[in-house]
Amino acid sequence: MRLIALIACLLIPFALQAQTTADQPSGTITIDDSATQDAAIAVRIRDILRELDGYTDVTVSVSSGIVTLRGNTLDTVTANRLNDLVARVEGVVAIENEVTETTDVVQRLNPAVERFVARGQQLVAFLPLALVAVSLFALIVVIGFAIARRRQPWERLAPNAFIADIYRQILRLLFVVGGLVVALDIVNATALLSGILGAAGIVGLAIGFAVRDTVENFIASIMLSIRQPFRPNDTVEIEGDTGKVIRLTSRATILLSFDGNHIRIPNSTVFKSRIVNFSRNAERRFTFELSVASDIDLDHARTLTLSVLEGLPFVLATPQASVWIESVGDSAINLGMAAWINQNDTNVVLARSEAIRLVQAAYDNAGIGAPYPTYRLMHEGALAGTGSAETGSKPPYQGFSDTPAPVQDVDAVEDKQLEQIVELERAEVHDDLLHRNAEQE
Repeated sequence: MRLIALIACLLIPFALQAQTTADQPSGTITIDDSATQDAAIAVRIRDILRELDGYTDVTVSVSSGIVTLRGNTLDTVTANRLNDLVARVEGVVAIENEVTETTDVVQRLNPAVERFVARGQQLVAFLPLALVAVSLFALIVVIGFAIARRRQPWERLAPNAFIADIYRQILRLLFVVGGLVVALDIVNATALLSGILGAAGIVGLAIGFAVRDTVENFIASIMLSIRQPFRPNDTVEIEGDTGKVIRLTSRATILLSFDGNHIRIPNSTVFKSRIVNFSRNAERRFTFELSVASDIDLDHARTLTLSVLEGLPFVLATPQASVWIESVGDSAINLGMAAWINQNDTNVVLARSEAIRLVQAAYDNAGIGAPYPTYRLMHEGALAGTGSAETGSKPPYQGFSDTPAPVQDVDAVEDKQLEQIVELERAEVHDDLLHRNAEQE
């Protein structure tokens, strides 16, 4: 460390000498020493300083080509600039710059006051042009907003009101940017536009990352409003939630569950989820299983089941009902069966319930129903060979009737009541992106 400090101390004089040399004029020094030449140099320097601001308190003296400068300036930069200025005068051999920075409060404040006054005068002179630019900007924006408020052609170009509103917002933005460009061009400040757009891009990027979920939800709302995967009153299943569609807003899809509860699902979730639309087709199939005895003719059981299902008034002839052997149990054989209904007129839950009741009644009347489970209980004495086994048997049941109750009403009354609730909900709020006549994907 001592060695480094010693080297630094030795190099400081050389650096100062180099700086001093750089500030001094270069060239060959003549042998002529003329007082007339010194006076001419002094006059020339004074004339130059008189034309420049900030050097009114600087005095100049010249002797043998050596120029000595004394006095005060407003700042050190102004004083140091004298060296470059004087060095360019012919005949100057060396420069002694003894000019210091003034500490007089009045002298230091006067330039600032003059600058404020000058800028105020410039602002006053600039006001008419600025007013013209602002007026033209406002006129362009008003025209753009007036066009955007019109119903046509946006409603004709857009598939729904939500997309039409997006078109209007884009048009407003274009007119605002266009008006800003024209206004900046009038005041000759178009260079600011790139800075404004750059800053807006950075801010928009930051906001986009901050509200990424909101942006994703907004884009999903646009896609759903265009694709229309369901319509009002459609029965759908989304992410395990089942209900009737009330409306599609710009933020969420609202369902009415069969329990009468509102289900609000974000559109971003709806767009990425598996959607089951039960109302897309009028025909809907219901299935169930029933058991028959294991020692019967299974073909007879199948034929009997089909005759019962096909005889139900709410079951459609096409597609046809079907019966199959589902599985074989310990004491019974399980039959699977399916039938189709028109869900616009028939409640699928009630239809399935009636089908189960009537098919089971047919099994009981035909004596092919599955027997009650039988359990064999053996006590300790029976295991030792001293007792007897007790076997449970099917007790007689007198509740069967040869003629079961007639087919109950299975009209879709509950569904229609839910549809009325949905219609009332939709009538209260008009913020909906769904249309009954819109094309579906």
